Amino acid sequence: MTDKQHKDQKNEGEGNRTAARQYNEAQRRFVKSGKVEEKAKEAQRAAEGKEGDALREAELVGKRHTHDEDPEIKR
Repeated sequence: MTDKQHKDQKNEGEGNRTAARQYNEAQRRFVKSGKVEEKAKEAQRAAEGKEGDALREAELVGKRHTHDEDPEIKR
């Protein structure tokens, strides 16, 4: 993001529609790229290979940070 873009950006608060629109568009482009299967296979190999332990540890670390969240979120 350039300085001008940062200055022009308005705080949309929770539910930032601009960010959601950009994310959704990026997802559409990715799906249309035809690389979904390829990337899924890469992720599978990573989970089963050397990176698997590191990925599982990262997941556990992330989950430890959720202890203060609203229990209703986990329903």
